[in-house]
Amino acid sequence: MAVIEVNNLTKDYDHGRGIYDVTFEVNKGETLGFLGPNGAGKSTTMRHLMGFSAPQKGNAKILGMDCRKDYAKILKNVGYLPGEVAIPEGLNGNGFIDMMQGLRKARNQKQAKELSDIFAINLRQNVKRMSIGEKRKLAVIAAFINDPEILLLDEPTSGLDPVMQEKFIEFIKEEKKRGKTILLSSHMFSEVEALCDRIAIIKDGRIISVVEAAQVKHGLRKIVEITFKERDDYKNFLSEKFEFESINEDQLKVSIVMEDADTNKFLAAIVRYNVASFVENPVTLEDYFMHFCKNDKKFGGVTNGKNHKNQ
Repeated sequence: MAVIEVNNLTKDYDHGRGIYDVTFEVNKGETLGFLGPNGAGKSTTMRHLMGFSAPQKGNAKILGMDCRKDYAKILKNVGYLPGEVAIPEGLNGNGFIDMMQGLRKARNQKQAKELSDIFAINLRQNVKRMSIGEKRKLAVIAAFINDPEILLLDEPTSGLDPVMQEKFIEFIKEEKKRGKTILLSSHMFSEVEALCDRIAIIKDGRIISVVEAAQVKHGLRKIVEITFKERDDYKNFLSEKFEFESINEDQLKVSIVMEDADTNKFLAAIVRYNVASFVENPVTLEDYFMHFCKNDKKFGGVTNGKNHKNQ
């Protein structure tokens, strides 16, 4: 069942900035990684899900409710960690947490204490004297304070030191075990690989691929580098129906993208050529992502964000 639904969401800020026909779903108990470079549209999408911005086209829904119209109802079930943390000065940590709980009309001092212990922050400290990392921890506590069933996490470990980043990842793993539904936007491969069930790649405001994380993690896709002995073999191989990642005529070398299911097809083809060598390299998440930073070709994945959990 889809808990988060984004349908053809469009917000054009001109000059190539914005999001365009963004469509994806996050199913109950699933963690979807929203992966893209800075400025790709991750935070804009998150703000629409929080009802902060009205789309020019399309809609965003959480639990079947329109994010813009039913913002107050949705807020009771959602924990939101923004990419940029703005905390009013003049408050200490406890004061900020009280203010955020007041917005949700809820109080959970026990949870506040537990979270402050986990993330090692003194809530009695004045916000003005807090470091960027401490303010980030405070925002994390505010997002999780009421034990929400749905989490919208925008660059959640930005500003945290490596020890706290690892602690946060372990914390989210426990939340996943409890059945939380999570949309996690990031440009950090380690974070996405550690936590996400599916990964949606966004570039220039558009979703260009959605892939099962397990397919990347388990190396079901690979790049095969082939070097030919003869120029004619090199040229003839270019007419084969494989997806070419790169070609180098000077070295008589090509790289093709291949899935495990294509292995027999590849072997049947390659025996017809005079090959000096070929090397298989599993595709990492970073390889997969960088492919789309260079071009928009399909990379053995899918390009529609809906209904891919069970494919």
